[in-house]
Amino acid sequence: MKYYDKLIFELSKEGRTGYSLPCNSYGRGLELPSGLCRAQAPALPQVSEIDVVRHYTNLSQMNFGVDTGFYPLGSCTMKYNPKINEEIAAIPGFNGLHPLQPENTVKGAKAVYEGLDKALAAITGMAHFTFLPCAGAHGELTGLMIMRQYHIARGDAARTKVIVPDSAHGTNPASAAVCGLEVVEVKSNANGLVDVEALKPLLGPDIAGIMMTNPNTLGLFEKEIGEIAALVHGCGGLLYYDGANMNPLLGVVRPGDMGFDIMHLNLHKTFSTPHGGGGPGSGPVGVAEHLVKFLPGTVVSGFNGNFGVILRAYAYILMLGKQNIKLAGKLATLSANYIKESLKDKYKLPIGSVCKHEFVYDGLIDDGASKAQDGHGATTLDVAKRLLDFGFHAPTIYFPLLFHQALMIEPTETESKETIDQFISVMRLIADEAAADPMTLRSAPHATPIRRPDETTAARQPILKYGDTL
Repeated sequence: MKYYDKLIFELSKEGRTGYSLPCNSYGRGLELPSGLCRAQAPALPQVSEIDVVRHYTNLSQMNFGVDTGFYPLGSCTMKYNPKINEEIAAIPGFNGLHPLQPENTVKGAKAVYEGLDKALAAITGMAHFTFLPCAGAHGELTGLMIMRQYHIARGDAARTKVIVPDSAHGTNPASAAVCGLEVVEVKSNANGLVDVEALKPLLGPDIAGIMMTNPNTLGLFEKEIGEIAALVHGCGGLLYYDGANMNPLLGVVRPGDMGFDIMHLNLHKTFSTPHGGGGPGSGPVGVAEHLVKFLPGTVVSGFNGNFGVILRAYAYILMLGKQNIKLAGKLATLSANYIKESLKDKYKLPIGSVCKHEFVYDGLIDDGASKAQDGHGATTLDVAKRLLDFGFHAPTIYFPLLFHQALMIEPTETESKETIDQFISVMRLIADEAAADPMTLRSAPHATPIRRPDETTAARQPILKYGDTL
């Protein structure tokens, strides 16, 4: 058994400790009141300092991250984050701020907000941003509330429906529902884009707006966005831009110029902050000039979002500058198309047109959905598990729902050609294994500390405490 295979409780030995504190020499007056003390000591592991250090250091090395390997997770932009961002976020004058400080003591932080507001406005074509939302979905809800308040302020409260494409991120319809709006789905056409003819009958006096990301979840640029904007505006609605896929557009195209009225950005994706494990995040919302008065509260406030992420984003933008930020989107697009074309003879490519930052395969060419279902061949899940044996994190799988065996790949702009070539080689090897010996994939991973757990049981009946059993 390896050192990290044991739980910290299994390393515990009666009487062993990692600290030694002097006795209280100031009298009984400084002891905790009995009402605040436990009736009995907590059942904590008794371990030495070196046991604790080794245990958690080894656990940390079991985690996958962009600092240890390629992380082509589609729609999440899991790219390398420059370490200077971390240094700036750790500056004591920033790191030690408290939201209840008087405003005249946080002039530096206020200058960061104002500078980032101007930078994001220039990049996106919006007029102003609020930094209150602490995540992308939080930004969506904020933006939809702005949309709804805009209509109410005009005496048009009957606009209670929001159009959402069938290829949208799942948070789009969820945010609309939380906001009390009715979701109306618009279908995609054979090219994976919003079907404009299917959109037209949905428009009317009850439409508050449409939520879109461009490029969409398939990594395809919505070429009809000009006509879509004219149609939605023509019926009195607004356009909301989901900024999750902003990465390939940096310095090239602006949502405001496409006709969008409201948008959120995921600073933790597009503008470089580590965001694995559910956080941290930041979802600032920008609006066109005619909606600025509907931004929540003041643009700069005492409780203004996740300041550490905001700092990192501002550092990232200043570091790249106006000229170099254009390279991010172009390189992300180049990397994605390079992988797409290099593997289309091994993996099903349902839509072969030029993509932007990401694209979607529909499983292996040689397996087929029927083989996977009747117990033969290898599935997209098997490909994802096998990648772990070669030191690569899996891409997004089984999303978007438009394809049965979806495998969404986003290489980002930060990976070298050598890394991408290695990934392509491994993906080709896995495809060959699937054809020759599918069980190699179906039993993967083989080289990780934890093999393939029962994911359904793990989700529905998790063991969260030492001593618990199923």
